[in-house]
Amino acid sequence: MTDSTPDQNKRHAEKMAKVQTARAKMMAEKTVTKGLIIVHTGTGKGKSSSAFGMIMRCIGHGFPCALVQFIKGARVSADRQLLENRFSDICQVYVMGEGFTWDTQDRERDIAAAGRAWEKAKELIRDPNNRMVLLDELNIALRYGYIDVQDVVDFLQAEKPHMTHVVITGRNAPDALIEIADLVTEMKEIKHPFRKQGIAAQAGVEF
Repeated sequence: MTDSTPDQNKRHAEKMAKVQTARAKMMAEKTVTKGLIIVHTGTGKGKSSSAFGMIMRCIGHGFPCALVQFIKGARVSADRQLLENRFSDICQVYVMGEGFTWDTQDRERDIAAAGRAWEKAKELIRDPNNRMVLLDELNIALRYGYIDVQDVVDFLQAEKPHMTHVVITGRNAPDALIEIADLVTEMKEIKHPFRKQGIAAQAGVEF
């Protein structure tokens, strides 16, 4: 690596000054605040992990929040345990799922569990004190038809308080949900050690 010349430093400073001016102008125009519908979907890893990170941000700001787990609830989750053990005063946690669909192998039981989870989710979202509500793996329940997609869309449009953020995770987010969402991120798998190298799920990475 070589040192920059005075001319390079000057050009860089001028370029960054223009970027700073443009950025300041753009930010000055962004004055609206509202509760967002946020969807994390796609085949890649990190959907729930990213959503848990957003919950931790809310906690860091002192905002009450809540988590409902629709599918993975029966499995150990260190991030969920952290919320339960350290932040139960500010973050409500409800484990409503009984495990992956291939574990329960009982569609009626899965539908009943998902229905209970959705009723709890609606209760939490209706509470204006909750700044953020995370619906972990709701997309899976929607994909398998355990919960009606239109019911979810209608509820979020009609009853979500103006300043409440709702974060929804899981693969195969339905088009109707994506349509009403304010922020949609698709996680794309490029490489995964389980598939490429046969490496098992590990504590601190997957759970």
